[in-house]
Amino acid sequence: MSRSRRLTEQERDERRQADRDRLENAARELLSSDGWARWVRVRASNGLGRYSLRNQWLVAADCHRRGITPTYVAGFRAWLALNRVVRKGSKAIYILAPVTVTHPDTDGQQNAEKRIFFRSVPVFDVAMTDVLPGTQPIPLCAPAEPITGESHAHLLEPLVRLAGELGYWVQYRPIDGSTGGWCDARRREIIVDDQLSANAKVRVLVHEIAHGLGVGYTEHGRAQAEVLVDTVTYVVLSGQVGLDVSGESIPYVAGWGEQGALDAIREFAGTIDQIARRIEDAITPTAPPVPADHPSELLRVA
Repeated sequence: MSRSRRLTEQERDERRQADRDRLENAARELLSSDGWARWVRVRASNGLGRYSLRNQWLVAADCHRRGITPTYVAGFRAWLALNRVVRKGSKAIYILAPVTVTHPDTDGQQNAEKRIFFRSVPVFDVAMTDVLPGTQPIPLCAPAEPITGESHAHLLEPLVRLAGELGYWVQYRPIDGSTGGWCDARRREIIVDDQLSANAKVRVLVHEIAHGLGVGYTEHGRAQAEVLVDTVTYVVLSGQVGLDVSGESIPYVAGWGEQGALDAIREFAGTIDQIARRIEDAITPTAPPVPADHPSELLRVA
């Protein structure tokens, strides 16, 4: 078998530029309310949220062009480990994976300079796979529980602990009206309605902790701050936590800033992703194992 031809430097530059263009176009889709909602759903999916922010954008944009609603993405061999096989003829989704390239020193020593580049790698959504004959498919996520139940009471303690790490004291007490709670940055306290179900208390705590992680009205204004924390809450609850929030709409602020809108929405998406990961790490300290070729943690840097 002959080796594939090595690319010229110009061809490498052209590929890198094509990848940059793909990322730019995928980010621009966030500027529309529909494009924003598509990314949020990707980030909120348990099978996609562990990818890097930029790879989430690529998956959302690519799947939208093909009329696919992505839910769980993995490489070819990873699907085999999950007792599934990629359907013949399926067109791959391309994301970016890091590649370390070593440039030798002038004297040929081993302490050569290392640089990280990114290359496109193929992955496939579960909709492009079939169950391997004679096997039982490995469950990809737990069924979602209703927000009105008590199934997630065990998450209250780690959430209270996280609030404490941020310098907030959590109090449960009856609250009149529809407000489930609030975050008082001046008094460093989070109030939660004690009359709520355990799952609803989890929702309130996630929302108010997102405020406590720096998303205040002073920094962002009321409208944008609430969109940010509402989106964090949606992402965390429907992703790692597994609470049913399918009936909730995904909030959006048209424009996100009259000047530099693309840079602004990139920053907002990054803030949501970072805060959501902080909360997710606190309530799921031990991530479930994934197959070796599953591009997840490594691709956070992409």
